[in-house]
Amino acid sequence: MSELLLIDDDQELCELLSSWLSQEGFQVRACHDGTSARQALADAAPAAVVLDVMLPDGSGLELLKQLRADHPDLPVVMLSARGEPLDRILGLELGADDYLAKPCDPRELTARLRAVLRRSHPVASSSQLELGDLTFSPMRGVVSVDEKELTLTVSESRLLEALMRQPGEPLD
Repeated sequence: MSELLLIDDDQELCELLSSWLSQEGFQVRACHDGTSARQALADAAPAAVVLDVMLPDGSGLELLKQLRADHPDLPVVMLSARGEPLDRILGLELGADDYLAKPCDPRELTARLRAVLRRSHPVASSSQLELGDLTFSPMRGVVSVDEKELTLTVSESRLLEALMRQPGEPLD
């Protein structure tokens, strides 16, 4: 389950999107201003951020700049009522991974979040996977632990490959 930080001053919208995204398998933490968002980010880094441009205590674009400085690889999707091309371009140029204008279809937001998460955590394409002392060759179905080789069944091999390609994440 991917953890999201939703930063928007519209509490009703946050409740609606939190409910929708939770049903879609995300764990959502909502903040309604930049101050609480900064604190939430200091407490724990989420898998992605959904950020409004207009916040009661400052600009979401300024928060975006700070996010990029502190967490350069953290995916950020801007969600804003400011949907003019210039606003979108500015958000993307300042480091947003995507920009969606309000009102939006929650399904589109979900699809865009999944897309930025896929891009931020690409599937390893190498023929050998490594995790700590564990080395796995999916093509051969052989795993090595501390240089000791073990042969796996096809089912075991598929399961291990899925787990190693998404460490710490639940399987789909």
